[in-house]
Amino acid sequence: MILSDRNKSGTTFILLGFSDVPELQVPLFLIFLGVYTVTVVGNIGMIIIIKVNPKLHTSMYFFLSHLSFVDFCYSSIIAPKMLVNLVLKDKTISFSECIMQFFFFSIFVVTEAFLLAVMAYDRFVAICKPLLYKGTMSEKLCLVLVLGPYTWGVVCSSTLTCSTLQLCFHGSNIMDHIFCELSSLLSLSCSDTHINQLLVLIFSTFNAVSTLLIILLSYVFILVTVLKMRSASGRHMAFSTCASHLTAISIFYGTILFLYCVPSSKNSRYTVKVASAFYTVVIPMLNPLIYSLRNKDVKDTVRKIMNSKVISY
Repeated sequence: MILSDRNKSGTTFILLGFSDVPELQVPLFLIFLGVYTVTVVGNIGMIIIIKVNPKLHTSMYFFLSHLSFVDFCYSSIIAPKMLVNLVLKDKTISFSECIMQFFFFSIFVVTEAFLLAVMAYDRFVAICKPLLYKGTMSEKLCLVLVLGPYTWGVVCSSTLTCSTLQLCFHGSNIMDHIFCELSSLLSLSCSDTHINQLLVLIFSTFNAVSTLLIILLSYVFILVTVLKMRSASGRHMAFSTCASHLTAISIFYGTILFLYCVPSSKNSRYTVKVASAFYTVVIPMLNPLIYSLRNKDVKDTVRKIMNSKVISY
């Protein structure tokens, strides 16, 4: 059954967020505000750094600049509303706002997962086929490898959003979450959600298996290649180029897999909300820090920009 526009406009959701711990509302607001500020500065800064330094105009940094853009986008979709809900008593969100939040969030989360897989493939070519690297990772292929995740993100999100729009909701619905997460939306619907749940299972399984398979295969070949290297310095250099990416992958997938493993119970809801806040707000902050702290070219560019500003003053 398709909701009429009138019914949709009258539907609202109440995002409880962290309202079950009122004494932590102000501390959490200050913490998440600080984290979001660092996220915005870090990711936009990373994009600017890659843009201004010719040394960073390579496929690896091209993918990294898009990872920073995606991190900035999906954090900005969740964090502002969450911050507002931490300081205001009115925690309602309209049906259209809720759907739009889910739609754009889904696009960028799926895109991030496949971008991480693309970056693993890039490292595989760089380490296992160094002589063919520039020829293989051409500008055209890099563009295709970036457009692919965005396109698939839009396809997944559009399909799930359109199926959700067919559901029926009535009045005010209390959602014990920090944002309009799909499983929470489905649990509030008074319609049959079997098809929706099947679509979620198909897409989530395909996305998780395909991206993890690409990442695992890439790093298996990388490991074999590195172990065959006679030079200790060569092995160290190869591992160091992969360390940042492996750290980002471990944090991203580790948090999401943890969410799937949390049992469905009232006691686990707070844990789920904390973990959700971590991967929607904290991880986008960590990624630029992970890549910048371990990268000499990035640190040198930051130093030059800071020095030029000091001199200009």
